[in-house]
Amino acid sequence: MMASSKKKDLKSSGPKDSNLDTNDEDKTELCPGFRDVDAFVKHGFGAVLSATKASAGLPQAGDEYDFYRSFPGFQEFCESQGDKLLHCMSQIMQHHGCRSHMRDRNKLTGLEERFDLVVDSNDVILERVGILLDEADGVNRSQQPVMPAGFQPPKIVVSSWNRKGSSPSSRSETFRLLHAKNITRPQLKFKEKVDNSNTPFIPKIFIKPNAVKPLPSYFTNKQMRKERPEDLDVPAALADFIHQQRTQEHVDDMFAHPYQYELDHLTIPENLLSKPEPQMHKPVAETKLSFVDTLEDLVALNEKLCKLSEFAVDLEHHSYRSFLGLTCLMQISTREEDFIIDTLELRSEMYILNEAFTDPSIVKVFHGADSDIEWLQRDFGLYVVNLFDTHQASRALNLARHSLDHLLKHFCNVDSDKRYQLADWRVRPLPDEMVQYARTDTHYLLYIYDCVRVQLLDFNHGQPGLLQSVWNKSSSISLKKYVKPIYTEESYLELQRKQKKSFNTQQLTAFRLLFAWRDKLARQEDESTGYVLPTHMMIKISEELPREPQGIIACCNPVPPLVRQYINELHLLVQQAREMPLLKAEIAAQKKKGLTPIKKPEVPLFGPHDTSRVSESDPPQISADELPVKQGLLFSEDEDVDVQKESGLVASAKITLFEEVEIKDDQESSSAAQMKARRIIESFENPFRMYLPSTDVHVNKNAKFDPSSKIFEISKRWKLQSVEQQQTELEAKKKAKQEAKEMAKKQTEERTKAKQSYKESLKNVATVRQQVAESSNAGGKKRERVDSEVGDLTPKPSKKLMKSAEKPQKTEVTPQDSFKPFDYSQSDLKVFAGNTSKDNTQFDPNRQAHDFKRKKTPKGQKNNTGAGNRSMSYLPGKSDRGFRHNWPKR
Repeated sequence: MMASSKKKDLKSSGPKDSNLDTNDEDKTELCPGFRDVDAFVKHGFGAVLSATKASAGLPQAGDEYDFYRSFPGFQEFCESQGDKLLHCMSQIMQHHGCRSHMRDRNKLTGLEERFDLVVDSNDVILERVGILLDEADGVNRSQQPVMPAGFQPPKIVVSSWNRKGSSPSSRSETFRLLHAKNITRPQLKFKEKVDNSNTPFIPKIFIKPNAVKPLPSYFTNKQMRKERPEDLDVPAALADFIHQQRTQEHVDDMFAHPYQYELDHLTIPENLLSKPEPQMHKPVAETKLSFVDTLEDLVALNEKLCKLSEFAVDLEHHSYRSFLGLTCLMQISTREEDFIIDTLELRSEMYILNEAFTDPSIVKVFHGADSDIEWLQRDFGLYVVNLFDTHQASRALNLARHSLDHLLKHFCNVDSDKRYQLADWRVRPLPDEMVQYARTDTHYLLYIYDCVRVQLLDFNHGQPGLLQSVWNKSSSISLKKYVKPIYTEESYLELQRKQKKSFNTQQLTAFRLLFAWRDKLARQEDESTGYVLPTHMMIKISEELPREPQGIIACCNPVPPLVRQYINELHLLVQQAREMPLLKAEIAAQKKKGLTPIKKPEVPLFGPHDTSRVSESDPPQISADELPVKQGLLFSEDEDVDVQKESGLVASAKITLFEEVEIKDDQESSSAAQMKARRIIESFENPFRMYLPSTDVHVNKNAKFDPSSKIFEISKRWKLQSVEQQQTELEAKKKAKQEAKEMAKKQTEERTKAKQSYKESLKNVATVRQQVAESSNAGGKKRERVDSEVGDLTPKPSKKLMKSAEKPQKTEVTPQDSFKPFDYSQSDLKVFAGNTSKDNTQFDPNRQAHDFKRKKTPKGQKNNTGAGNRSMSYLPGKSDRGFRHNWPKR
């Protein structure tokens, strides 16, 4: 731009310059060698054009460039020219204020860094060129951007209570922070003690001015509780609750809004929906200020307010050194006068203002009345009818900001001083600065009320619809009811969700115990929970779980006074939490609706309907055997459904491979070997049995050590079931043994009968020896032998006969046709069968255990198994039935 102006000057003063000498001509040159901008631009374009042509003549990238690159001369030329270009580019970047360190020795990252530097430099240069071109065209780019009407840039404030004025005329002052320990607790002076009990809040109102619907009798008889001696030592709210239970009054009357009917039937007059003429506020210096701290002044103020058509109200609150909070100050401003009421001194007499606050013909102007309405109900029993909230009006107008600070600046051009916004308003007497701050909040509010109504009508083209909506929203704010914080066993879970912390069982237990201790102590000492133990310190202690009291103090910085006072009690709570079993904590889900409970799977691969893995924290353990089944219960048209009896839908498995096969209990008719063989066969039938759970529920082993959990009870129940199963198996074995004894007894009796019949058949039959003796006597005389007894050749009975009777063996006996001296029709000849075949050494689970028996050798006789030497007589051996190993011996 400077060059262009110089160019114009040169052109306009061309005839005059002809008379100047050569020295003057050199002074008027733009730069050495160039008279004006046109010459410089012309030379520059020529240089750029020649450089472009020269670059086009360079070898192309690829084989051609690689070929030339192989020559040392070309390589040196390229390196020298490249260094010159980089040096020139660095100078240009330095001229424009860009980073120009481009020579990177690293071959890998150097090229990328150079490209980045070139791109950034081009952006800066082109942006500057664009700005200069716009300025040359007459467009001012340096001016502030266009903002919406009434917009104020946000102010950076470190702390709003000690903010200094930013204007140069503001004097530099040092403000003193009034610490809470310097102030006497105002709760000690209250006539009615603060009720911090864990009971619901009951309205304090007992007189209802401007009532359309009378106050319920419960509130009118509230003063009679002092006559009941049994309730003297009981808190006020609890005494009311006992009285309500005693008289069986309706609960809706106790907790309903006293002015619900009046607010529902409130109608806004036409003059409030029409366009007003804003009445300018009086200067603060010319406005009278009255400080109300006596009952007489309060009554006089109420009489003044009842004669007005509107007034503005604001409250100052303190919540750090009180559990429920304290309303410390009330500011009321009219068109002519400002009032500041000491609500700490007149706490029990503030109900007098209900006559003016509930008058539907008087407009009460608030700004952000959501909290103010609840504080008035909690501390004074005051209610507001016909409220106008300028905050709701600001939102309807879509202003840039909706704070009172912005409205004061936008409508009144007043810079509010918010240094004392978070000050301790319990201090008495109030400093002048704090009085001035409190007065400013309501002094300009009525003028803002007029201006906002005008803009609401203009914004809606004169129609009252938008203004009516603001009145309706303000009326809904008046219907708000104060709710006292109630402690429950699950209150800590809500705070944990807000903090988004994940705890294990020990940390969660510590957090729960600390939360309960903090709530109890805060109610008892009438301190806020943030004063007793701030939340971030409580979370720190729960996460660290210090072993020593010094560790608890180390988690708190600075250490709260009550924590240092009750450090031993906190240490015991942390120790109690450390004794809990360390498990992964799962917050209890909300109560589920429906018949089938929703399972939360432990592993993402398992769905909610997979009953093979169930979370340990789910108390209901549902199996198919415990639940009655009704097919299609969820889709049934029957209206009478018993949820307790039919609590689930059970469907049969579609994949039979993983379905547990029901086996009939036939242990009574099976022996031990057969049961063992059946288990072996089942293991081969389903190879996936080893991967399937033994029961319907998967239980973590660590959970069995927690006596307070359901898992402990379930594990104990499973142990009892396993003991019962062992008892049933033992009873089955005993029964099988008893049956075997009875069978053996019967077989013994049968053998005895067979033996007797055999002896009887041998009485009249000559033995083989007798026949030989007779034949020898007939041939020649020999020594006669005495007849042997009948039982000499009879084998002794053994228990093999009992075993062989259980399982008959197929043995063919070839009878002798030539000689039949005996009658064997009634005797069992299997004793003489012997070992006809060699036993198979391979194990067969279906065979009887007595087939594989170890033969014992009698004392004094060698075990000779040679062929032809086996004796047909045998001795009774001991049964090996029930032994663990009955394998045959080779």
